[in-house]
Amino acid sequence: MKLSMRLCAAAGAATLLASAMMFSSASAATYAADPASSRLEFTGVQAGAAFKGVFHQFSAAVDFDPAAPASAHIEVTIEVKSVDSGDKDRDDTMRGADIFDAAHFPTAHYVTRSVTRTATGFSAIGALTLRGVTKDVPIELKFAAAAAGTTLSGTAELKRLDFGVGRGDWKNTDWVADAVKVAFSLNLKPKT
Repeated sequence: MKLSMRLCAAAGAATLLASAMMFSSASAATYAADPASSRLEFTGVQAGAAFKGVFHQFSAAVDFDPAAPASAHIEVTIEVKSVDSGDKDRDDTMRGADIFDAAHFPTAHYVTRSVTRTATGFSAIGALTLRGVTKDVPIELKFAAAAAGTTLSGTAELKRLDFGVGRGDWKNTDWVADAVKVAFSLNLKPKT
């Protein structure tokens, strides 16, 4: 009887130790976005009509383990002068002092504060710094790891005027809506 109790106790301890080792060795994988195949876009409304724009130059560093979202860290830096809406006049205006003011604020920066699991994927809260103003912006995320590659995609909505994006005539929301939708799809490559 004493021997079987000792064996059970030893087996239990071995199981706990193995479980602890398995969980302690698991860690978030570290990735960088592949700029050639990743996309960061936004949708705004001007004069009642939706328009899309993209940022061609940005970098993203991602530490993500879907089994442990609380340990995730996502950091994105965007070169705002790379904005492209397919309309040269609008793009020049967006790069100018009344919208992004790329000469004085060349980058926008987003870094997560927390990531949690949701019924449909993950939700992140992070600090966005744009035009020198920092505010928290929530993002809904999806993470997919497959043999063909790993992707992180997401959507967010923000108010441009919260960040001072829109000065002078561009502050009027009758002409340009305050709400801006952001969407991204990052093709992730493991960092070496």
